[in-house]
Amino acid sequence: MDSMITAAARALSAGDPLGALKRVALRDDAPALALRGIAMAQLGDFVRAKALVRSAARAFGPKETMARARCVVAEAEIALASRDLHWPQKALDTARVTLETHGDTTNAALARYLEIRRLLLIGRVDAAEQLLAELDFASMPTALRAAHELIVAGIAMRRVDSKTARAALTRARRAAREARIPALSAEVENASHVLNSPAARLIARGEERPLALDEVEAVLASKALVVDACRHVIRNGRSSVSLATRPVLFTLARALAEAWPEDVARGTLITRAFRAKLADESHRARLRVEMGRLRSKLRTFANVSATERGFSLAARSAREVVVLARPVEEEYASVLALLSDGESWSSSALALGLGASQRTVQRALDSLAETGKVQSFGRGRARRWMTPPVPGFATTLLLPAPLPSD
Repeated sequence: MDSMITAAARALSAGDPLGALKRVALRDDAPALALRGIAMAQLGDFVRAKALVRSAARAFGPKETMARARCVVAEAEIALASRDLHWPQKALDTARVTLETHGDTTNAALARYLEIRRLLLIGRVDAAEQLLAELDFASMPTALRAAHELIVAGIAMRRVDSKTARAALTRARRAAREARIPALSAEVENASHVLNSPAARLIARGEERPLALDEVEAVLASKALVVDACRHVIRNGRSSVSLATRPVLFTLARALAEAWPEDVARGTLITRAFRAKLADESHRARLRVEMGRLRSKLRTFANVSATERGFSLAARSAREVVVLARPVEEEYASVLALLSDGESWSSSALALGLGASQRTVQRALDSLAETGKVQSFGRGRARRWMTPPVPGFATTLLLPAPLPSD
């Protein structure tokens, strides 16, 4: 491999895409195309980056299996950075096996990390954790060790384990400093900012306040009866009842918990649960039925009682009843939550992450765009959505572990 290719690869490894482009911008051989593609990805031009990496894969000869496999891994990383979550998983698995067979453990591990990060983005935390446990990261380069710790922190935050998340981010920050890649350090700091941001709101006795993740963890570990509006679960110590598939029952439970220790009027419950402006006898009859179902669901740790003007909730053993709500509750809040990472998402990727239909997500995006909360660029299948950037701040660059040279 010539000196210019080697110098460009080292520049990419140090997080200097412009320095790499100065060395290979006018070259069209396969290694130069691959390095140009990675450089463009680090600069945020994912469309051009994808085209260059694919051209490099075609330019490599049929006997250069390692180089072609590395191009597949690079393309998968570009897809992840551009939130194109429908890239072919089988091709990445095949490339990973090829790299492992030829002794390229670093890029094979990178392929596995890409798969794990994709699983986290679409909410498959258990599968991501299982794959992560199979990796031996101790012998990996510092950039991959930082990526490993970022994933550990991401899983811990989703598990509401703030102590593990903070420890992982401390190790990730140390590894990022050793790697000397500014984009990687920025990603670690962004994860730290997320960890320190409000994770939920506590509603109790008519008052509410924001909670950090460690405070959420303390509330869930307390002896209070917790109506968890983030996961639609009622918790009391180690006991819990999921109402994720019973939205009406959960709405009633939350209304009663927010008013605790007072009762809630029947008209208020009907309005919140059934979205009826005027309550008639049929609504009151349905309310009695749904309250009976809720009483049956909560019978082990709470009692739902009828009062003169409505209904009330009383915990059997807990001294306090609280509600954990999302930090922001508005229409299409889940779409905004995914877009809050600052990256550009396709509507299909958002649908995959939310477990909803693409048409439903598209309607939500159109509505949010009308109010200026999201913006789009591109057309057709290349159209991407993101929240408006904050003036004066650069977009976080992903791809902290570029394709290394031989």
